[in-house]
Amino acid sequence: MNSSIDERIAHIRSSLPPSVRLIAVSKQVPAEVIRLAYNAGIRDFGESRIQETANKQVELQDLSDITWHFIGHLQSNKAKKALELFEWIHSVDNLKLAQRLNQLAQQLEVSPQVCLQVKILPDPHKSGWSVPELLADLGELNQCQFLQIQGLMTIPPLGLAEAEIVHVFNSTRQLAEEIQSQKLPNIHMQHLSMGMSGDYQLAVQAGATMVRLGTILFGDRN
Repeated sequence: MNSSIDERIAHIRSSLPPSVRLIAVSKQVPAEVIRLAYNAGIRDFGESRIQETANKQVELQDLSDITWHFIGHLQSNKAKKALELFEWIHSVDNLKLAQRLNQLAQQLEVSPQVCLQVKILPDPHKSGWSVPELLADLGELNQCQFLQIQGLMTIPPLGLAEAEIVHVFNSTRQLAEEIQSQKLPNIHMQHLSMGMSGDYQLAVQAGATMVRLGTILFGDRN
């Protein structure tokens, strides 16, 4: 990538509707590069490792208006630390984790914003609810009153044709609409966190409100 970070950010911003939130996936990106992205206008950063994020937050503590988003698989034993570090958790992928986060949120007196991770198609490499599982768990999720359940997150399986990716994104939007129609008081479907560097334009066309972009901003990482 020969262009600068601020040029890449400006180019992507120009291709996104103003309503779509750009989350810069900064895992394995050093703090000084995050600072460059911040100076180019980014305020939302996505991370997937607890300790790495804690170290970066110390280095970047002068940037007080950053919003940190947890986007990786969250193990239950790291749930407390995740709530201390992140305002958003996009990857709540099962009922037990949601209930654990709810219990901890009450104790910590925080009110995290979360997305429920759903698998539209079977994928052994991803966590998340299947559609029938999620619909079956909505009643219990609605009891998680210390979580702000804001929408759905999805990641299509690798190797799909473009039409299949579009199907995954459209189906996620339709599922959110179905859940919203149930009018559960503690579950809101205002957000669709979907789309990464290779497919974010398809996700936006399907109704994404948040896209998670790493490689296209920061280049390849290990």
